[in-house]
Amino acid sequence: MRIVFMGTTVFSNVVLQQLIDDGYDVVGVVTQPDRKVGRKRVLTAPLTKQLAEKYKIPVYQPEKIRHEYQPVLDFEPDVIVTCAYGQIIPKEIIDYPKYKCLNVHASLLPKYRGGAPIHKAIINGEDETGVTLMHMDVGMDTGDMLAMRSVPIDVDDTFGDVEAKLMVASKTLMHVDFKDYIDGKLNPIKQNDVEATYAYAIKRSEEFVSFKGDIDTIYNHIRGLIPWPVGYGMLEETLIKFHGVQKFIKENDKTPGEILKIDETGVHVAVQGGIIVLTQVQPANKPKMQNQDVMNGFSDIWVGKVFD
Repeated sequence: MRIVFMGTTVFSNVVLQQLIDDGYDVVGVVTQPDRKVGRKRVLTAPLTKQLAEKYKIPVYQPEKIRHEYQPVLDFEPDVIVTCAYGQIIPKEIIDYPKYKCLNVHASLLPKYRGGAPIHKAIINGEDETGVTLMHMDVGMDTGDMLAMRSVPIDVDDTFGDVEAKLMVASKTLMHVDFKDYIDGKLNPIKQNDVEATYAYAIKRSEEFVSFKGDIDTIYNHIRGLIPWPVGYGMLEETLIKFHGVQKFIKENDKTPGEILKIDETGVHVAVQGGIIVLTQVQPANKPKMQNQDVMNGFSDIWVGKVFD
């Protein structure tokens, strides 16, 4: 069976690696073009390209797949598997393979259709998420579902923690459920559109963290953006990024957003219903700082001030 894989990220690599480990004939990989990254703007290949080249799998990198789809069809795939590819896949590709075009989506569909399902599940305070193997169609994650694997979202999990759990679950999804699909053992289940929710890609405006809400809303917002893209707050005119967070439920009568103290555990901020501790911060134009350095350098300046 000839398989074409389409993906770009570290999550994509987990799915591709499982296909390779299970002995499938991956005849081609489609991924995003090389991009300049970092301060030095070094031209860098996507992680999925790097993995494909390790196994000498042909790689195709169209700038716009909707106009440049013919080379994908030229691989003559029997099935196409996608995971976090990063472009809308045209109908010409979706309709081509005998065993259809499948997608590994990082949510329990029909909840959290879209490009940021892990972020939004944490930000919204969910205690469970998962991965879904699904048929692709021209809609946004609207195709029939084939299999699911769920994982818990623990109260202290960040985006990075949940993504790691989902990558492990996706290995099982491919090793067990994808094989069952190819063997004709899975029956497609239509999604209930009434139950659908959406998780569009995180906008820059959504990275701003307001301290005016309740403690759980603020805590979930911050941890849902760690380690990427990272939330931030404004202290007067200084932008401060939040790379770590804890919460402590307790009553206080301080102004929401007021910095109460800075100690070895972090920056303590009063909020409705308790204290948010920013366990690692990064002021604008500085690297991530150790809490001792924040204490020494900013206690006299920040304590008593209020985040916007």
